[in-house]
Amino acid sequence: MIDTHCHLADRKFSADLPQVIARAEAQGITQMVTIADSLIEAQACILLSEEYPQVFCAVGVHPHHAKDWRKDDTARLRALSASSQKVRAIGEIGLDYHYDFSPRDVQREVFLAQLALAKELSLPAVVHCREAIEDLRAIIQEVQPQKLVLHCCTERWEDVQPLVENGYLLGFTGIVTYANAQEIRRTATLCPLSQMLLETDAPYLAPVPHRGKRNEPAFVRDVAAFIAELLGMPLKELDRKTTENAVAFFGLSS
Repeated sequence: MIDTHCHLADRKFSADLPQVIARAEAQGITQMVTIADSLIEAQACILLSEEYPQVFCAVGVHPHHAKDWRKDDTARLRALSASSQKVRAIGEIGLDYHYDFSPRDVQREVFLAQLALAKELSLPAVVHCREAIEDLRAIIQEVQPQKLVLHCCTERWEDVQPLVENGYLLGFTGIVTYANAQEIRRTATLCPLSQMLLETDAPYLAPVPHRGKRNEPAFVRDVAAFIAELLGMPLKELDRKTTENAVAFFGLSS
């Protein structure tokens, strides 16, 4: 099983990261992809991935930090992407119109630049979207990257179906286990299994029965168990297929 989206460089893991990774391994989580929110965090993610053989990483600037983007940051991100073989994606990039921590026009500009870089480098894009699906789809349609996952999918199926039809993937987190997540569960049931990834977004969004606690990669097993029951299939089969998807998407070892 693979946690395809966690934030191991987050300070919430600073005191016990080796134990966090050990607990994940004990639960059968063989690989993890740690995701950057900023260029500074991208450097930390690369260092972590170099330290732990089972950890890979994505580098990019989250829409919350788009306001800090500078003219030479595309070149900096390109250099970071080439600095380690453990870098397997550009992310976390995208649009967030819920918090609007960065102006929307700036978010769109920075997302477009990073998505175009992902396409140029033939790297997958790990994409964040909150209350911005129409603008997000328009930019994706303009760039047409080779590989893309809509991370922490919380959208209605009708809004993400065009992305799935274009061959892109959906990532599901512990939110799918929450009592009020009926719409997300519907999207999960309609998503082709061949286009589904499992993730935690740790240290955020812990699934039931850990809700309210710090999330960690070991808990991706709870996400998998819930979705397997939702789809009426054995956990082992869901694990096999979503692991295959993650290996192919990020170029990991099987």
